[in-house]
Amino acid sequence: MYNKKKKGIIGIIITIIILIFIVIISNIKINNLSYVQNIFGFFVMPVQNGLTYLKNWISGNNDFFTDINNIQEENKKLKEENSSLQQSLREFEIVKSENETLKEYVNLKDKYTNYTTIPAYVINKDISNYSNVIVINVGTNDGIQVNMPVISEKGLVGHIISVTPTNAKVQTIIDTASSISCTLTSSRDMIVARGTLEEGATLKATYIPTGATLVQSDTIETSGLGGIYPKGILIGSIKKVINTQNITDRYALIETAVNFNKLETVLVITK
Repeated sequence: MYNKKKKGIIGIIITIIILIFIVIISNIKINNLSYVQNIFGFFVMPVQNGLTYLKNWISGNNDFFTDINNIQEENKKLKEENSSLQQSLREFEIVKSENETLKEYVNLKDKYTNYTTIPAYVINKDISNYSNVIVINVGTNDGIQVNMPVISEKGLVGHIISVTPTNAKVQTIIDTASSISCTLTSSRDMIVARGTLEEGATLKATYIPTGATLVQSDTIETSGLGGIYPKGILIGSIKKVINTQNITDRYALIETAVNFNKLETVLVITK
């Protein structure tokens, strides 16, 4: 209650001062008006300048929000352009991949001119601990038959084990059921290469003649024996020799020339 009365009294005092100020101004002579104006300007101008600054600040904020809207619009356009560029890049990669595949076909045909071959794509892979089979997109409609050899630009892939009108299964040389008669290119000694449970493209060379000298990095190729694989197709190279107490039990690990993880195109030898 006391506070309300106090505020009321203060309000009355301020009102009286303003009225007195107005009366004094109204009775001042004209020649003293400029002096009063100067006093008035001394008090009023800072307030006016403050109001002007506040107005400009608000106006500046409006420009700021306008700029934000423009930036958001530009960002949206940039995102749309980026998405379009990414789509174009994907299309370019597809075309590039197709061109590389066609180039592989040409290289394969040029490399194996002595054979009659049919090109094919790898369309599926059945890989497990004991099996390593791939499916290709050619079949009996293309003249494919069981036991036909399959090769790539790098070397031997495997042979056909089953066929339908439109596709065929290929048992790769790294399959555990695979066994190939081979020749050491340096000494011409005969060995047998089998698929293993080893990780990666690894074969096991066994039945090594006791007098044969195994050299690391020596290449291995098909011997032509067995009735499936032609002679002279590259299989891989020796990467490690394991000697045992009994020389007849020694063996070697062969790294295949073909990278089966990246195998995409092959040739089926029909003749």
